[in-house]
Amino acid sequence: MPPPGPQGQPEQQAPPVQRLRIRYAKRGRMRFTSHRDFSRAFERALVRARVPMAYSSGFNPHPRISYAGAAPTGSASEAEYLEIALAEVVDPVSLAAELDTSLPDGLDVLEVVPSRGESLADRLEASVWRITVRDEPIEELRQAVAELLVRDEVAVERMTKKGLRTFDARAAVVRLELADPPARMRASTDACAILDLVLRHGSPSVRPDDVLAALREISGLSLGAAHQQRLAQGPLDERSGTVDDPLAPDRDAAG
Repeated sequence: MPPPGPQGQPEQQAPPVQRLRIRYAKRGRMRFTSHRDFSRAFERALVRARVPMAYSSGFNPHPRISYAGAAPTGSASEAEYLEIALAEVVDPVSLAAELDTSLPDGLDVLEVVPSRGESLADRLEASVWRITVRDEPIEELRQAVAELLVRDEVAVERMTKKGLRTFDARAAVVRLELADPPARMRASTDACAILDLVLRHGSPSVRPDDVLAALREISGLSLGAAHQQRLAQGPLDERSGTVDDPLAPDRDAAG
């Protein structure tokens, strides 16, 4: 951490000379890592990898890291994003390799690109989710999905830091369909169903758990333990219901 300035005045830090955007994954048991735990692990990895971070000014300087659109604790993800600001220019490919080595297994750096300068958070308009549920009757679940899609609103409840909150889970659902399970799952003795879901980001933030709660409300199905994996997040194409790559503009500018 940079030392304080003369006569006890806070050190005024030089502006960053480079900003990098990082896509990383949360896999396996690391999906249970909270955002706070991840941020601690990531800052330790920055130190181990000797990344020349830029720091904020003031009496308590901190490394300039911006997190965007973190997945809920317990969800796996292939599309988590953050941005770091550096005091020196580095090679993004080399930094990606160093950071990936310095992070625990299951927290995996997938890509590092120079920032083009526009807000990364503003590009994260929607997420693509894959939800695997087990031991549920497929046809009843298919009917519940169809019923949810024709409704204008489905109210669900969730406990938040401010208490029990009721909100509409339907409005955020851009696309929801029952997918065919892979061959390895079809060969398994455990029955399972796969839901492909596109959720629009907004306030309040609707999560896959909320969509499952809406399906329970409609159908009476238990929809117990479910594996939730975010496959992508980025700009939303409203016409097709697809989600684009949020780093594409940065990658194109760097190329």
